[in-house]
Amino acid sequence: MPRFVVETHPFGPAVANLITQLSKLPGIGNKSAERLAHHIIAAPDGEAFALADAVRQVKAAIHPCRICFNLTEGDLCRICKSPQRNHQVLCVVEQPRDVISLEAAGSFDGVYHVLQGRISPLDGIGPEDLTIDALMRRVRNDHVQEIVMATNPTLEGDGTALFISNLLAHLPVKITRLARGIASGSVLEFANKEMLADALRGRQTF
Repeated sequence: MPRFVVETHPFGPAVANLITQLSKLPGIGNKSAERLAHHIIAAPDGEAFALADAVRQVKAAIHPCRICFNLTEGDLCRICKSPQRNHQVLCVVEQPRDVISLEAAGSFDGVYHVLQGRISPLDGIGPEDLTIDALMRRVRNDHVQEIVMATNPTLEGDGTALFISNLLAHLPVKITRLARGIASGSVLEFANKEMLADALRGRQTF
């Protein structure tokens, strides 16, 4: 269902346009957009202009890393530049925000490759729309020893991981995926069937 677009507003077209643009943000409906718009209008000029400048600055400064396609302000992101990282272990994720989540866990010392999406034929997204070709070049040229598939555990994410795994099958690289199943401290009673199925398939020696 298309999002309702505010075309007119009692205060004039400028306010209507601001509400329309804010309502395009994820998780922001028209009511929330209207509240944000009125907050911006009521804010001191310096505060409102600082917000506008921050948006312009981030759009001008942030771009994909030349190697891994994570977001950065320089030619390379801090992870790709770090000599402390294991550049022979490469974790494949869908989006830059996935890198942030995995880094927050503090348990991975390898590097990343951001696909910038996942294969989704229904949305018109094919392998050619992702950074899969660049991934294949990295594996061949950088002596990568292990690929960790960390795509989202969805139909599209698993399909993307399977597609990439098939491309890598003839190369001397170990392919693993993130463990799934029952989290520590959880109770079986509250686990859904997909979690239980993953836990059973990924069972380990006790």
